[in-house]
Amino acid sequence: MEFEHIEFEVEKMTGDWDAQTLARAISAVDPDAKVDVDVDARNVKVDSWMMAEEFLVAFEDAGYKAKISKG
Repeated sequence: MEFEHIEFEVEKMTGDWDAQTLARAISAVDPDAKVDVDVDARNVKVDSWMMAEEFLVAFEDAGYKAKISKG
């Protein structure tokens, strides 16, 4: 299966703690996903074979509101 590049806008992301929490949430869904979190831009980039909606659920379960901005 081919990796998809997905980008999310995440509300209320303020620091490294948020970046680590989001990275863990993504890894729980897909341990092989490549993750890039930009706290200042409130942007999370994910390369994964999973569907974007699965990550949205993980973000919500971790206490974050997110929306797909690309992918």
